[in-house]
Amino acid sequence: MTEASPFPAGRDEPVPAGAPVPAGAPVPAGAPRPFAGFVETSGSVLYFFGDRVFKVRKPVDLGGVDLRSRSARRADCEAEVRLNRRLAPDVYLGVADVVGPGGEPCDHMVMMRRLPAARRLSTLAESGAAAVEEIHSIAEVLADFHARCETSPRIAAAGDPDRLRARWDDCVAEVRRAGGVAVGADLLDQVDRLAGRYLEGRGELLRERREAGWIRDGHGDLSAADTFCLDDGPRMLDCLESEPELRAADVLADAAALAVDLEWLGRRDLARALLDRYRDRTGENHPRSLEDFYCALAALRRCQLACRRLAAGETAAAREARVFAELAWARLRRGRVRLVLVGGQRGTGKSTLADGLAAAERWTVLRFDDVAAAWSPPPGRPEPAAGHRTPVDGVDAVHQELLRRAAAAALRRGESVVVDAPWNRHGQRLEAAEVARRVAADLVQLRCTAPPDLAATRVDPRRATPAGPAGPAGPARLADSVSRGEPWPEARSIDTAATAADALRHARRAVV
Repeated sequence: MTEASPFPAGRDEPVPAGAPVPAGAPVPAGAPRPFAGFVETSGSVLYFFGDRVFKVRKPVDLGGVDLRSRSARRADCEAEVRLNRRLAPDVYLGVADVVGPGGEPCDHMVMMRRLPAARRLSTLAESGAAAVEEIHSIAEVLADFHARCETSPRIAAAGDPDRLRARWDDCVAEVRRAGGVAVGADLLDQVDRLAGRYLEGRGELLRERREAGWIRDGHGDLSAADTFCLDDGPRMLDCLESEPELRAADVLADAAALAVDLEWLGRRDLARALLDRYRDRTGENHPRSLEDFYCALAALRRCQLACRRLAAGETAAAREARVFAELAWARLRRGRVRLVLVGGQRGTGKSTLADGLAAAERWTVLRFDDVAAAWSPPPGRPEPAAGHRTPVDGVDAVHQELLRRAAAAALRRGESVVVDAPWNRHGQRLEAAEVARRVAADLVQLRCTAPPDLAATRVDPRRATPAGPAGPAGPARLADSVSRGEPWPEARSIDTAATAADALRHARRAVV
């Protein structure tokens, strides 16, 4: 008989052929044979008979849910069936009574259809058998599920920055207590700092998510081990029936949790395919940084659970805790919101570099020339934009308008921005630093350089031939404009004299 289970791989205890059913196991009348094994968790015991699974709660207080009374165990069984039928209606068959020797009901259990272990997503991903088409099907089913999920003002409050911060703090605190040696204080401090910085500047983005209805009563603990790829579509099991406060979250959190599992299994390609198809199916438009934040939160949650097992004596969980903490760190590093200044004199290739960098990283690009072309100076002395100094001239005013647009249109919403402009005055760069500080973005400063003769031919291609006229942008004028630029020691110089690809490679290293 093919081994099968709807529960995490590696947790089925092997039972020799013909072994007796454990004492106390509920054996329903007509239960299929043979007895195939059992799984014991902190809150329940699951018994496997043929193509059925019977799950009995333990009479314990788990902290989040108190199962010591029979009525509480029955209510928890009913909630498990009701909530999990949303994604697997033909797996959760119902709630049955456990009958004592005298025929009287004494407890309750959940009855489930047993699924083939070979079709578990974690097994398929590890073996390389998981197909992109199956990942796309999972993403589509998940998106359709979220469209049906309940939302309300109470549920939407789970997407508030303070609630997210509190949830993050709870995870970090437990990891410090239970797995500090495995994870390391320095790594955990970096993870905590990066998450706090992201939340600090994303109030507007999170408010938009709440108002758009993206905070819903979802699954809460989606995993590759509890997802099965069957011929007639995926089944996703084992939602958090006892913890509604954890099920209430941005819908992106469920997709991110499954993506993190796929990354953990070495299948970053499938994680990307899942998130991309999920975005397409929902039709919503979130910044990549929000994906990274929720992936980091899911990874830290996995780290937290591994630390619990470590504290209970499972030494092998130490590596898992460390790897998930590192995954959270990597996602938060990738998801940092950046304000990138790409400056330099005319002809140094700054526009080419800015466009290439924005395209490669999928960031927004704002160009000095575009704003300047549509900008007209107001009568009299230019007025400062909100929070800025009084502009010296029109060039200053255009730089300020670029910063205003960057903050309003992108940075506050978690989108990184590349601003292509001269940036040749210290005051302009100070204002950029202040904008970055206000929206909790990292400021990256790149200064493009090129030999004057090469810069001149880029501005006026006719100079590439000896007969071409010098034109107004000749070497003398370029040299003069360079001399007028104020020192920029904070910038990283990018030499654009070689190929555009070389310059882009150096720039991408500078922004990571």
